[in-house]
Amino acid sequence: MNFLDKVTLNPFVSLKKGFAYPFIEMANVGRYAREPKKVDIKVYTSGSRFADGDTVIARITPCLQNGKGFYCQNIGAGFGSTEFIVLRPKDQTVDNRYLYYLMQTNYIREKMIKSMVGASGRQRVNNDVFASIDISFPKIEIQRRIADILSAYDDLIENNRKQIKLLEEAAHRLYKEWFIDLRFPGHEHTKIVDGVPEGWEKCSLGDVIEFDPKVQLTKDRVKQFVPMSALSTSSMVLDMAEFSEITSNSGSKFQNGDTLLARITPCLENGKTAFVHGIQSSEGAVGSTEYIVMRSKRLNQYMVYLHARTDGFRQSAINSMSGSDGRQRVKADKLKVLSYLLPPATVVNQFGQFAAPIFELVFDLNEQTFHAAQARDRLLPRFMSGLLQV
Repeated sequence: MNFLDKVTLNPFVSLKKGFAYPFIEMANVGRYAREPKKVDIKVYTSGSRFADGDTVIARITPCLQNGKGFYCQNIGAGFGSTEFIVLRPKDQTVDNRYLYYLMQTNYIREKMIKSMVGASGRQRVNNDVFASIDISFPKIEIQRRIADILSAYDDLIENNRKQIKLLEEAAHRLYKEWFIDLRFPGHEHTKIVDGVPEGWEKCSLGDVIEFDPKVQLTKDRVKQFVPMSALSTSSMVLDMAEFSEITSNSGSKFQNGDTLLARITPCLENGKTAFVHGIQSSEGAVGSTEYIVMRSKRLNQYMVYLHARTDGFRQSAINSMSGSDGRQRVKADKLKVLSYLLPPATVVNQFGQFAAPIFELVFDLNEQTFHAAQARDRLLPRFMSGLLQV
């Protein structure tokens, strides 16, 4: 049957102009993530409209190719970017969640991508493509069983991501309390000398952090490559699904425990920073030339990452950027001279003991998430094609 016999494209949703509703921006929609990263509240003027139970898919390049889309749930009626396509079953013979997973299949995605029209870099899906898609929906009971199985993986992924977020927030609060607010253990009994706790040392960041350290990689060895797309704007974890392999040594070089800081606009302003974990070789890996690699000299690896996430450091890095519009970069030399208040080794070590289990739990959860996503993505096309019965 024809796809549009069973699915409504951009269905009507009643929103009143001038009233506030949930709003979802394209930037807050992840790669094959069932839920958006963030839901704002904005006054409705225009945009795509959706309601709980709808499937929302990006229609513009490269967002469609990158898998941006979400399933609307626990949101109610809302709106978002004009670059979304909204889909809804026409009747009860199609399960809402099944339709969401159907839209993740290569069969549908490739037809949408091939239909794209417009100027290079701003191509959009031609909605007429849906009238040319033939599809066979299984019985509703089978659709629901398939959706239940795939949703179980997504539930695990989403729960893990929420736990990771809470753990990271705890680590950031702890760093701020100890090293910015100076409420470290024993602070109430520590003398302040010239505005500095006794035993603490005023220095530059280059004294405690090594920038772009030398990493020797075996020539022509197959090694992991970490692109800018693997870095999050808000989390320490790298998206391991974005890793690839390369034999060249060209690019930045780093090892597990290093911190990667995007040095180019707009990646730096957007907050792209990561704690390196999951690199298989002890030698290290390579990545974008637009990283500054940071490694501890006199701190610990956790403090380096958490400092790179502080508002003060990030704003100083942004303020030091130079270059032509749209291609501005920060240089490591500008960061080395930033001031830093070095705590005694006992405080550094004590913080490491608190931070280590938090970071390790984050890494364990991230690895579970990666494997769950792999399993879901292997099952999805087999279910949708009927090769795997439920």
